[in-house]
Amino acid sequence: MAIHERSHVRLWTFQCAYAEILAGEENAWLPLGNMMHQFFGVYRQLRAELVTVPIFVPEDVSPKQFQWAVFCAASVEYLCRKYDLQVPAWSLDERYMLAEPWYLDQIGSDLPEVQEELREETPEEFARRNVFCGEEPYRNKYEYQGRHRDVQDEQQIA
Repeated sequence: MAIHERSHVRLWTFQCAYAEILAGEENAWLPLGNMMHQFFGVYRQLRAELVTVPIFVPEDVSPKQFQWAVFCAASVEYLCRKYDLQVPAWSLDERYMLAEPWYLDQIGSDLPEVQEELREETPEEFARRNVFCGEEPYRNKYEYQGRHRDVQDEQQIA
């Protein structure tokens, strides 16, 4: 886990999340969820630090682990563009591309009509890498609460 230099906070970066996936974590959403907790919640002010450090992909990576590497790279680009952060060069590396389409495990993702819907809805940062995950790959409670809080604050100011 990376330590943020200024605040000595232990950051759960994409590098940390992917390392957990490589270490055998069966449910990749658990380590990704730890990163999301910091990115969207407690350490929003350190978002740039959470995406800057590149993931390490070993040469003997399994096809499933490589899919998650591509997902991580696409995620970094997607989140940086969405939250107006500088996109780190590592996430744009052309090696983070799948030869075959990957439809993330959703109910019915093996059905042609569901795959078509996923192809239409998936953000470009994922789709151009052949990863199809739907329109909101990072739904999160913090963002909803934050928007709700911002509206309440604006109403109190008015």
